[in-house]
Amino acid sequence: MADSPLRLLLVEDNPLHSRLIQQLLKEDAQLRCEVEAVATLAEGLTRLVKGRIDLVLLDLVLPDSQELETLWRVRLVAPQVPVVILTGLDDLQLATRAVESGASDYLVKSNLKGAALGRTVRYTLARARVRGGEWDSPLFRQAQQQFLKAAQVMALDDGLRQRLLFPQRARLVTFPFRRDDHHQAETLFGYRVQHLRLPGPTLGGVRLHPELGLGEMAALAMWATWQCALLGLPCGGAKGGVRVDPTALDPGERQRLLRAFARELRDDLADGRDILAPGLGVDERAMAWLLDEGLPVSGKPALLGGLPRRQAAIGAGLVALIAAAAEHLGIALGGARVVLQGLGQVGLAAARQLVARGVRLIAVGDASAARQDPAGLDLAALEAHLASRGALAGFAGGEPLDDGDLLSLPCDILVLAAVQQQVTAENAPRVNCRLLAEGAHGPTLLEAEESLHEREVFVLPDILGNAAGAGLAYLEWAQGARPWERESALAWLEARLLDAFRRCLGRVESEGLDMRTAALVEALLRLEGQARLRGQLDDSPD
Repeated sequence: MADSPLRLLLVEDNPLHSRLIQQLLKEDAQLRCEVEAVATLAEGLTRLVKGRIDLVLLDLVLPDSQELETLWRVRLVAPQVPVVILTGLDDLQLATRAVESGASDYLVKSNLKGAALGRTVRYTLARARVRGGEWDSPLFRQAQQQFLKAAQVMALDDGLRQRLLFPQRARLVTFPFRRDDHHQAETLFGYRVQHLRLPGPTLGGVRLHPELGLGEMAALAMWATWQCALLGLPCGGAKGGVRVDPTALDPGERQRLLRAFARELRDDLADGRDILAPGLGVDERAMAWLLDEGLPVSGKPALLGGLPRRQAAIGAGLVALIAAAAEHLGIALGGARVVLQGLGQVGLAAARQLVARGVRLIAVGDASAARQDPAGLDLAALEAHLASRGALAGFAGGEPLDDGDLLSLPCDILVLAAVQQQVTAENAPRVNCRLLAEGAHGPTLLEAEESLHEREVFVLPDILGNAAGAGLAYLEWAQGARPWERESALAWLEARLLDAFRRCLGRVESEGLDMRTAALVEALLRLEGQARLRGQLDDSPD
């Protein structure tokens, strides 16, 4: 029944902590719950087997179970029940690893207050309710895990932490669409997610892909927020798109589809506080169609006020960061061995500029094939082949390479510019490079980071490595109809990217963090400062 109280299971062997938590929950007027308290994991698992538990508050160090094994055993018995970890100040790192392993959140027992405890329980349950269906996405969980790790490191304000875990606004639309060779209209799903409007208008790409969902859009919008904050842009992150295979659309169908999607979003974007940018399957010509439908857009053709050769500029931003990281590591680009995964516009633009700096492109791969040549592949021949065939398959240069071996090929620099979740816990120990540069969104899973960090593989994280697109989109929007000065725009972008790189690297060296966590901390400190200035933080005593 909707009016039934929540059922919480508290697994805590310290009787003082157990009584305190139960009392705080009882005093929370906004939380109507029944708490069952046990002192051992065996008792907790026995209760979970019986069912009807909405949330578990779990101490990881118990008389009959220790550390992450405690969480794993709980999730094995009740994988759908959200778990909040109870931790002490001396094992915060363990709590972070538990979040990486699937826990929903954590609470420090020595700092426990009624408002924070009740809020964590309510927000965790709210997230669990909407994670099903459209929101259920490994990419969204990955983005949340990365965020929670950084939030723990910097002791982010609890209220802001809860707020940033989930998008501020999300819009799902359906609309009819008829293809040229079909007599019957099909129903398509479209999305627009705005992660955070605190810094100013939201900004983010529009993409076409057959497997889009709200969870993926939420992850990409969250990462866009971090990118904007890291570059010091007065914007939050957003992302949207249509669930459709763009390769199955002819130009006329693509235009009709995007115009129909624009009409569905028009009322939501009428205030001008969400700027659309190009994304996967959506180019500058498509942005002109969205502009014609009255939407605020960036990434337009140069004739309409956009930046000429925008993809080349994004590639230049990635290469500038690779050069800075290589210099830090003592890697001379002249003669450096580079492996590139992903042969889209950004990947190829980066390849051109890296080759111009003297690197040897020893291997490339896309979804169709992989090729290698220790002496360096002929980039001009490769580009000619891609222009005529659209994919790497059939390219005669070099030797064939099993796609699974591409990431483990010995090299100095590995550039990931394809799709998400490529480096996993299983293949991370075989990654054989000194610098891993992420030009794609979310290519490295959090559980792979520890292996890379232990082996001193320097990771240039995606929220910095592919942040050039966000910078250019903001600059075009901010300049409005004024004419572009390409060189000054590129200089502005490179200065922002390198400043962010130096700040992150300084935090790595001073605090012993990995580069991704350092970048997230930099972004979150800016957002926390903005929220404090706006009076949005909960600074009142409990």
